[in-house]
Amino acid sequence: MATHSLPLVLVTHTLPAGWLDSLKNSCRTLTGPQDATVLSLQLSEHLADADGLFALLTIRVDQALLDQAPRIRVISNMAVGVDNIDLEACTRRGIPVGNTPGVLTNGTADLTMALLLSAARRLVAASTDARQGRWQTWSPTGWLGADLHGATLGIVGMGKIGQAVAERAQGFGLRLVYSNPTPRPEIEKRLGASHLPLSDLLRQSDFISLHTPLTADTRGLIDTAALKSMKPNAILVNTSRGQVVDAQALLQALQEGWIAAAALDVTDPEPLPPSHPLYNLPNCLIVPHIGSATWNTRQRMAELACENLLAGLKGKRLPYCANPEVY
Repeated sequence: MATHSLPLVLVTHTLPAGWLDSLKNSCRTLTGPQDATVLSLQLSEHLADADGLFALLTIRVDQALLDQAPRIRVISNMAVGVDNIDLEACTRRGIPVGNTPGVLTNGTADLTMALLLSAARRLVAASTDARQGRWQTWSPTGWLGADLHGATLGIVGMGKIGQAVAERAQGFGLRLVYSNPTPRPEIEKRLGASHLPLSDLLRQSDFISLHTPLTADTRGLIDTAALKSMKPNAILVNTSRGQVVDAQALLQALQEGWIAAAALDVTDPEPLPPSHPLYNLPNCLIVPHIGSATWNTRQRMAELACENLLAGLKGKRLPYCANPEVY
């Protein structure tokens, strides 16, 4: 097939060599910069001719973008979440939207436990003090943290990642409770977890881990009232989406001791600017959205995104479709 007759795909970000090899003989690609937060001008100029869009979650795909892209017939998001994409607008246009569920479950669950352990045992503060010469001798009251064994972990959102976190938490002897739109009795039996209303979970838990998608109902879910209802020794871990937590309320909660600590893989805004006061708090650990940041996970995400893209270009049903009602 002549190169000029192949469909044109805009790839919003530069990815490592080999991750998009499966696209080579099936389409032409134009690629944006590695750290793009908006669609680059180089790609925007070709929207009118584009047949497909391969996007990362930092790119907003809304009605305004779609209006510039009359030929697009598939959008493939290299992420499990699709809150960066206006699904209703895509569905109205008959555009299927692909995502990459499942493959990042273990990586995100691993990071959740790493953040929980780091915050519970105050690893960052202890390491910093050692580097800066404040480790003078062994002290019976130095860098005291929280025990996991026998404590209660509250999981908000018992999807695949929430379940994977629960499985890991069992090994640490944590009591498991969870909140979910609907109870999951089969999971309760398998994991020994108890379903609670969110309000009860917040009051009872020593550790609270967020694994809910960002929706109209979950935006700002952890607000002032929620934080004030938590135990003063509670530690909040968020590896879902930054907007699930009211950042200003969290800042006040950590400053005034409503809760003990927070560990965040996601923030609002994202990225969190270096001047943000959350960075200055010794009881707040922040990492740059690295839940899926292992080589195997990210490469498999790219492979699934390519599978979705190629299926859409061929007019076939996407293997992983975020708006199946489009069919």
